[in-house]
Amino acid sequence: MVFTTDQQTLDDLKIFSRNSGDSIYGIFNKTFTRGGSALLEEMFRYPFSDSEIINTRLATFQFFAKIKTFPFDTAQIDIAEQYLQNVDERTKISADGDRTANRLSNLVLDDVNYKFIQRGVAALISLLKALCDFMGDLDTEHAPHQKELADVLNILGEEDLGSLLEVSAQERFSYARLSEYDLMLRFKNRLELKKVLLYIYHLDVYVSVAKVAATEGFCYPRALVAGAGILNLEGLYHPKLVHPITNDLHLDESKSVLFLTGANMAGKSTFMKSLGVALFLAHMGFPVPASSMEFSVMDGIFTTINLPDNLSVGNSHFYAEVLRVKKIAKELSLSRRLFVIIDELFRGTNVKDAYEATILITEAFARRKGSIFVISTHIIEAGEVLKESCGNVDFKYLPTVMSGNTPIYTRKLKSGITADRHGMLIINNEGILEILKNGKIT
Repeated sequence: MVFTTDQQTLDDLKIFSRNSGDSIYGIFNKTFTRGGSALLEEMFRYPFSDSEIINTRLATFQFFAKIKTFPFDTAQIDIAEQYLQNVDERTKISADGDRTANRLSNLVLDDVNYKFIQRGVAALISLLKALCDFMGDLDTEHAPHQKELADVLNILGEEDLGSLLEVSAQERFSYARLSEYDLMLRFKNRLELKKVLLYIYHLDVYVSVAKVAATEGFCYPRALVAGAGILNLEGLYHPKLVHPITNDLHLDESKSVLFLTGANMAGKSTFMKSLGVALFLAHMGFPVPASSMEFSVMDGIFTTINLPDNLSVGNSHFYAEVLRVKKIAKELSLSRRLFVIIDELFRGTNVKDAYEATILITEAFARRKGSIFVISTHIIEAGEVLKESCGNVDFKYLPTVMSGNTPIYTRKLKSGITADRHGMLIINNEGILEILKNGKIT
C-alpha cells in the first residue's frame, strides 16, 4: 500500500522548502550528481508502508557507509548523460569518412558534433572503467539489491562494452574507430548504459545519505510489521537545532494517544515536529535524528501544526481546523493505520467549545486501533476528563522552571499534566502594558 500524506504535512514538517537549506530534504541533499539529487527527491516524495522494503533500504545505506568518497568524476557523468540523450541519427559519424577526415583533419577537430561525440565516448569509457574498478573492490556477495547489481555486472561483462575496458579514454581515436564506438555506445547499448548511469546515481544517494548520517550522528531505525502500533524513540531531537535537547518516547497499543501539555514556548511544537520528521524519514528507510528508534509501519502521516485559514473562501481558522480533522477522520475510516499530530486542537474557537470538542475527538481517536495520535492543548481540564474515560492515553508535559519572574524552559518530557500558564507573565516581562501606558519604550 502507498504511504499516504499531504501538502499540509509536508509544509508543517518542512520536508521541502523554497530555501532548500531550510528543509529536511536539504539536510540530506549532499549528492554529487544532478541525477542523484533528482533520485533523492523522488525518495522523499514516496515513503514506504512495507517494513521489509524499509529495512532493506536502511541496510543499503549501512552497507555503503564504509565508502568515504564518491568514486566517480561528476563532470564525466554530466557529459555522458548529455551524450546518451542525443539519439538523432543525423549526428552519427559515417564510418566511410576516413579519407575525407585525413585530408581535412584540422577542420574535423574543430567540428562541434565531432567534439561532442569524442567527449561523450571518452567520458563513458572512463566511467565504465571506474565502475569496473569500484565493483572489483566491492563485497558483491553481501551487497544489497543483488538483482540490480547482477544487471550491472552483466552489462560490464558484455563483449562489446567489455572490450572498451582495455581502451584508454585519453587516446585520440581515429575517425573510423570513433564512429564504431559511437554506434556501440549511443545507439546499440544506449539503454544498458542508461541503467549503468542510474546505478551510479543510486550509489551517489547511498554514499551521500550514509555520510550525512555519520556526520550528524543519526541512527538507523528498525521497522516492525504493521499492526502493533509500537513507537520507541531514544534521544529524539529536531535536526535543524544547533544544540538540541533530546527526549525519549515509548508508545504502543496500551498507550496509543499522547496528550501533551505545556506553557507557551515550552517546546511542544518543536517536539511534535521532531516526532513527525522522525516518522517520515523512518518510513522512507532513512536515518533519523535520534540515538535509537523502532516503529510499527504505518499507512500514512498527517499533521496539523501550522494550519492556515482560507479567507478567500470565507473559512475561519476554526473551520479550517474542523475540515482538517474531518479529512483525518475520513482517512481513518478507510481502515488506514495513521500517525496523527495535532498541535493545540481547536485553538480557533472559544474555550467551552474547544474543551468539549477536544474531549470528544480525543476519545474517538483513542478508540482507533493500530494508529498513533499526538495531541497538544492548553485546555488541561480536558486532560482530567480523559484520565477517567480513556485508558490508553499517555499524559506528558514540557515543564517550565521559574527563576524569579523569568521562565526557564527545560524542553524535557515528563509524565503528567501541567497547569503552567505564563502568557501574562511574558507580556509583563516584555513591558507591553507599560509601553501602551506611557507611549514610549523603557
